[in-house]
Amino acid sequence: MARPLFTPATRPPELLVGEGFELRRKTPDSAADLVRVVAEAREHLRPWMAWAQGDYDLGAAREYLAAMSRSWEAGSEFEYSLFVGGELAGGCSLMARIGPGGLEVGYWLHPAHVGAGLATRAAATLVETAFAMPDVDRVEILHDTANERSRRIPRRLGFREVAREPQTTEPLSPGEDGIDIRWRVTRSEWRARTA
Repeated sequence: MARPLFTPATRPPELLVGEGFELRRKTPDSAADLVRVVAEAREHLRPWMAWAQGDYDLGAAREYLAAMSRSWEAGSEFEYSLFVGGELAGGCSLMARIGPGGLEVGYWLHPAHVGAGLATRAAATLVETAFAMPDVDRVEILHDTANERSRRIPRRLGFREVAREPQTTEPLSPGEDGIDIRWRVTRSEWRARTA
């Protein structure tokens, strides 16, 4: 059996509370809420998210949430549901897919919650959480160059652009141009910024 990337002692908490929101570990029992929110947000997400292209039904949501539960237990991906006032407003994640010592932050919002700094605050909470984990020395955010809203978040948080590279996943979503921007902040840079 493969050694987990993050053990139970080094994984992030299942509940994170931020300014005006909560991040809760995604669980299989939230499939119906996820289907509803994705359906409401589909046109907003479709330009950027490959998974928002087709039908997203209860079966797909259950399958996804079961996979995320396995990834959490394996210590490779930590998926959170983003709640505002008890309402599901989007999703955020910490993903161990950029090599040892690194975590990638991902985020999406229901359009009713866009424009109020929520994604920025949630991403900052995830960065702070990542750097509380002993083996993490850098955090990255990756997005398509055409996604201006996503670009604003790492800029606001003090990340540095470190690369522009051809997208390696297929298919491209309709709004993407196929070039990803990679942003990075190290533990020392984050600590200096937030000191």
